[in-house]
Amino acid sequence: MSPPDGPPASAPFAPYELAPGVAIGGAAFPVIAGPCAVEGVERTVEAARLVAGIAERLGLAVVFKVSFDKANRSSIDSYRGRGIEEGLAAIQAAKAATGLPATTDVHEPWQCERAAEVAEVLQIPAFLCRQTDLLLAAADTGRAVNVKKGQFMAPEDMVRVADKVRSRGNERVSITERGYAFGYHNLVVDMRSFTILHEAGLPVVFDVTHSLQLPGGGRETGGDRRFAEPLARAAVAAGVDGLFLEVHPDPPNALSDRATQLDPERAERLLESVLAVRRAVAG
Repeated sequence: MSPPDGPPASAPFAPYELAPGVAIGGAAFPVIAGPCAVEGVERTVEAARLVAGIAERLGLAVVFKVSFDKANRSSIDSYRGRGIEEGLAAIQAAKAATGLPATTDVHEPWQCERAAEVAEVLQIPAFLCRQTDLLLAAADTGRAVNVKKGQFMAPEDMVRVADKVRSRGNERVSITERGYAFGYHNLVVDMRSFTILHEAGLPVVFDVTHSLQLPGGGRETGGDRRFAEPLARAAVAAGVDGLFLEVHPDPPNALSDRATQLDPERAERLLESVLAVRRAVAG
């Protein structure tokens, strides 16, 4: 479905190590999971242990996700996190408690080197996916770079985003689909996006929970978690290379993204179901 001047079809990307013990591509199916933002060391470690338990029971390779800062909140009064020093300390504590590798958002170039001391994967937020200096700084750390596809970006346009990372000699770049702006305060997931990105030789992760958002429209972003399972199953059937989902011990009382984060029990059931879909598609 690419336009005539879109990316040409190419051979599938070569599988690579997203983080130690976690590959992406081929038979590998990584899961990136954890709460939206750091809410303190104790809660972060609790969440990591819950995610590690899910990974062990289902036999999944997991990267623990939590952000030390969320710089794109709807309101100046919205919770952002604990800042880089306390936030990275919480992530380090979670890693020490579970042995899981980690990923976190970076918003400014100067944060990349510091975050890379703790996180094995650096995540570029969707609203910043075209910020050249940020992409280059993340690439220069040598860490894997996971770029969230902007809600305003066509999938074929993400090829040039990936090229910015690769221009620094870092081939470990993946794209995470999280829905496209669909009118005001709504998102839609176009399943054709996965094929278009694959044809461009890019690994694709599907962000289940952020695709459920109803962005803006009030003091905090809303959402509808009813659709987590059907969207996740459809994306896996469409051939995504991994899943991203925000998992919180107590979603209704989360300090951010409370409308879309999943509790651990529901997240585990969802992952069980998508693994069944993946096996069925593989035949």
